[in-house]
Amino acid sequence: MKHRILVIEDVAELRGDIIDTLECLDFEAIGAENGQIGVELAREYLPDLIISDIMMPLLDGYGVLEILSKEEPTATIPFIFLSAKNSTSDIRKGMNLGADDYLTKPFTIAELKEAIAIRLEKQAARKRVEEQLRERETEFRQLVQREEMLKSLTKQIRTSLEIKTIFTTTLSAIRSLLGIHRCSFLWDRTDVMQRYFELINASEDPEISNIPQCNLFLEIAALGELILKSNILQINNVLTDEQLNDISKNQLLALGVTSILAITIKTNSGQIGIIVCENFIQPRVWSNNEVQLLQAVGDQLAIAIDQGELYAQSRFTATTAKIQAAQLEQALVKLQQTQAQLIQTEKMSSLGQMVAGVAHEINNPVNFIYGNVNHIKNYVHDLLELLQLYQQTNPNPSPEVEELSESIDVDFILQDFPKMLNSMQVGADRIRKIVLSLRNFSRLEEADMKPVNIHEGIDNTLLILQNRLKASKSKPAIEVITEYGDLPLVECYAGELNQVFMNIIVNAIDALEDDQSQRQQAGLPDKSYIITIRTQLIEPDHVTIIIMDNGAGMTEQTKKRLFDPFFTTKPVGKGTGLGLSITYQIVVEKHSGKLECISEPGQGTQFWITIPIRQN
Repeated sequence: MKHRILVIEDVAELRGDIIDTLECLDFEAIGAENGQIGVELAREYLPDLIISDIMMPLLDGYGVLEILSKEEPTATIPFIFLSAKNSTSDIRKGMNLGADDYLTKPFTIAELKEAIAIRLEKQAARKRVEEQLRERETEFRQLVQREEMLKSLTKQIRTSLEIKTIFTTTLSAIRSLLGIHRCSFLWDRTDVMQRYFELINASEDPEISNIPQCNLFLEIAALGELILKSNILQINNVLTDEQLNDISKNQLLALGVTSILAITIKTNSGQIGIIVCENFIQPRVWSNNEVQLLQAVGDQLAIAIDQGELYAQSRFTATTAKIQAAQLEQALVKLQQTQAQLIQTEKMSSLGQMVAGVAHEINNPVNFIYGNVNHIKNYVHDLLELLQLYQQTNPNPSPEVEELSESIDVDFILQDFPKMLNSMQVGADRIRKIVLSLRNFSRLEEADMKPVNIHEGIDNTLLILQNRLKASKSKPAIEVITEYGDLPLVECYAGELNQVFMNIIVNAIDALEDDQSQRQQAGLPDKSYIITIRTQLIEPDHVTIIIMDNGAGMTEQTKKRLFDPFFTTKPVGKGTGLGLSITYQIVVEKHSGKLECISEPGQGTQFWITIPIRQN
């Protein structure tokens, strides 16, 4: 990718020469004829380097540097002065203001090339340092994340009551947390007659093959003596460790063990257990932080084991409590769902108030503009006729008039001015329609149930969503086909029914955009995307609104959960899972209607909304 350089120079010929030179040197160059334009272009394009003259109209080079050096996005851009001012004081002033270099006119291409190369290299070096800092920040975040994992693990250990689950979870988490090859747990079963360590559970790295299946503390007696003596056994390198005798070293090396970290735990019942961490292939230097982490996990494991033993002694009571907890959790989830739905409903109500208020505020100035455009067109028509008459009656104007006429291009103005006024009138009319649609969509004044035109609500919704339906660089247009039947006015909550249309049509747009994105990724040819909206009168007292798309459709499993609160197929942060749940509530509970979904993979999706014409 080419480096982009902004050249600020008021002398057009020199500016052009510099730009040509930079482009020959394989740079992308942008020109600005004065300091003010240079500041605007720097903000807009964020070039990799700026070359600026000093003596310029409106805003000199010093002013440009002062402004850009105080703004966050442009403050780090390398800045080179290129000026005819070559006194020591001028150069000192420029450098004191923060310039990275100062070249004097006349200059050679070699000088310019060298100055640019040096500044760009320094800028690249700065970015490399920043990248290193970001890497350090990432390492720190990983350390914090590891601490959080420990907290989470501790919580899991403390809250679990199944002994087997406690061991499995703990050992697997320790192995993952410390990045070791095997982690195991032993009970010290030593009695008066014999020392014995029972292997209870172990977690091994599946990527390491040929890990010996043995109990080190049972095979090598010296390890048991060392751990029970000091409660901590830390061996960074079996080959060089001074705690082990030669026999023990050879035994461990024969098994492939290179490093060991082990600690003891003690339960309230007096049992002594051992957590053993082993590394194979290469030695491992255990840090103090890792030893402390293992001890912290060991303390929590001992507490969890005590809890597990109590659980085993009171299974009936615990089972009863578990059932009660499940019932309470179910009630809490239902309460949270109801609360979330109430919050969402309140948000939509507040949104309706805001939309209606904004529409009202926009409507007044738009009406003023729209009402005066015709008068302005008449005035302009009269002025242009007067100007043309003047040109006909005075074909030889004074030199001053002729010069001004050429500079402002009067002929172009005569042609373009009426077109501009027509465009203003069309734009004002477009705004008026959008404002009317927003007001009709919010229906704030229609909080009570009343007869409304269903088609008007659908049309207003489509107008509001017009921007999402239009084509863009990344997606084709979505065609909307409306097939309206002859419907009577339908008694309903107009604002809430508009929300139903909005939710379903937005979901259809999302589905079509997702299908288009997947087809692009799979290298499939583009297809036409269509949303069809059909209304019809069924029986004498019900109407049906069908909204269908020709997207990818959905599976039966998805359809079964479609109207469940918080269920969504969208990525995290893209949807709350409440839209269709609230839509179902509005149609079924508030309007005594039915909401059905018909869909199969590859066959698109249809939503059938059926509501009575009159509410009981």
